[in-house]
Amino acid sequence: MKLSRTAFVAMVAVSGALLCAAQADSKNQAGDEKKLPPVVVQADGTVELPAESVPLSKFLSPEGKAYLNQHLHDMQDPEKLKQDDGVPRFMMGYLERQKALYDLKMEDTKIAGVHVYVFMPTAGVAAKNKDRVLINVHGGGFSGCWPGCAELESRPMAGVGKYEVVSVDYREGPDNKFPAASEDVANVYMELLKTHKPENIGIYGCSAGGMLTAQSVAWFVKHHLPLPGAIGIYCASAGGFGGDAEYTSTPLGEARFMPPMDERSMTRLGYFSGVDPKNPLVTPVNSPEILAKFPPTLLITGTRGFEMSSALYTHSQLVKLGVEADLHVWEGMFHGFYYNVDVPESQEAINVMVKFFDKHLGTK
Repeated sequence: MKLSRTAFVAMVAVSGALLCAAQADSKNQAGDEKKLPPVVVQADGTVELPAESVPLSKFLSPEGKAYLNQHLHDMQDPEKLKQDDGVPRFMMGYLERQKALYDLKMEDTKIAGVHVYVFMPTAGVAAKNKDRVLINVHGGGFSGCWPGCAELESRPMAGVGKYEVVSVDYREGPDNKFPAASEDVANVYMELLKTHKPENIGIYGCSAGGMLTAQSVAWFVKHHLPLPGAIGIYCASAGGFGGDAEYTSTPLGEARFMPPMDERSMTRLGYFSGVDPKNPLVTPVNSPEILAKFPPTLLITGTRGFEMSSALYTHSQLVKLGVEADLHVWEGMFHGFYYNVDVPESQEAINVMVKFFDKHLGTK
């Protein structure tokens, strides 16, 4: 498995960014060396870092720097985090821009009794996609962001990729519990199998939607359904969150610390309350038998995404099991960064998504 140059640069970005910041600050204005505070290593290997100032990455585009700067300030404004009719306020501008940019028609309907939005290019899908369809499962912590996240994830794939995209309004917590969302995705998928070959169906999502994409594949495996041609796990992993990124990436990308988000803490999400977090239908990465059956998988994250460590781990486990898996990591970018499609880094990510499905769908 070959990683992209972007992914290679990103693997060293977290430690590199901190090191560069320390070096840049190691001299005063007169150019004299000043003593840096010590790093403390505890007996169990826990590292205590001194206070540090971390600038924006020099590898970001000018637009990317402005975007990250605005995002960090938005994350510290409680009013910006509120949702109006299922759209977080800080995302409203991104959604209006997408609506103006992409010439699409949207159908509000149901498939197999499940509420969905179906997005199509007004001029029709590309000829190569006439027999293909994408299923989007949106982000939102299994408790919101419909239709905001659903539209932000679906419109670029329909507009840039010229695909038909079915975005699933799956049941969420706290009113609904696992495996309600997996069941809804499976019902939509089985209905689409009546008109599409499985190799012509792709499934993808960001954040909770990325997790649900992996959970849905595990559900298909358990229930002996044919598997889709390819999947995309974006801003997420096949097994919750955790790792170094919780401590290094989260404050740099979200301008705040968050409680640990490992498998055990998933039960804090109402949707997973009372569920065994080791259940492979919840965290498929815990089951090599299931994970080995995954179709070609694209993982996308950023060096300031709190999901970065878990995404890297999922990728390594897929590769170890012989699954064709691509990993792309964007330097300096944060959780769900590609929602703002005017930023060059976002455009690059969307193009990677489109090319991945173009390559893998219909190839079985």
